[in-house]
Amino acid sequence: MSGSDNPRRISLDDFRHEALADVGSTNTECLERARKGALSGLWITADRQTGGRGRRGRAWFSEPGNLYSSLLLIDAAPMDRLGSLPLAIAVAVQDAVSRVMPLGAPEVLVKWPNDILIERRKVCGILIEGEALPDGRHALVIGIGINVSVAPGAGLYPVATLRDFGVSASPDELFAHLFRSMAETLALWNRGRGIASIMERWKEVAGGIGENITVNLPDRSISGRFAGIDDTGLLKLETDDGGTQLIAAGDVFFG
Repeated sequence: MSGSDNPRRISLDDFRHEALADVGSTNTECLERARKGALSGLWITADRQTGGRGRRGRAWFSEPGNLYSSLLLIDAAPMDRLGSLPLAIAVAVQDAVSRVMPLGAPEVLVKWPNDILIERRKVCGILIEGEALPDGRHALVIGIGINVSVAPGAGLYPVATLRDFGVSASPDELFAHLFRSMAETLALWNRGRGIASIMERWKEVAGGIGENITVNLPDRSISGRFAGIDDTGLLKLETDDGGTQLIAAGDVFFG
């Protein structure tokens, strides 16, 4: 994926994987590699993170037994198309987790924009970070932490592990599914040109559409009915006064 809007679709061959034991943060490792000239498509995984982080600078619990992974993308899409990328990432992760769930297990759903839930309990966190590189390229790092066998302590949301739902796959086995699912989904996303297809996939696995929700914004909380997403991926919240607010970022709570 180059700086030009190249029409060539990506494939599995565009990705490579480096597995580490302990690392401060897989996201930080990817960004450091990018600053040194690393090409797009690099996956970094680690057995353990000593400095993992979540959204808004929150610490991310990173003991051995879970999947800690980050994907480096360089010039992933024109900047005006990047807003739909979190939805594409959620679709890919939902697919990978679903593939290791046993028969009869509860559904794996996405909470806007890209938390992965099973029975309304969070099993995965996704953190997307980016920066402009000195050579003019733009680096994006997609951090994906999945609770395979160890759950963090109580946080903003109820949490669970995949083991709680009978999953026997190891972090390595789960990553093999994620590696393939991400390649297929990013090919469908097609540098933002495939946003309509991604939206359809996302709506099929979204949780809470039509329900009452509360969205915590940096400066306030607002409540209303979750009316889905618009054609750019913004959350549509129908408020009590009959209006609709579009929300670009926030923490969503059901009920």
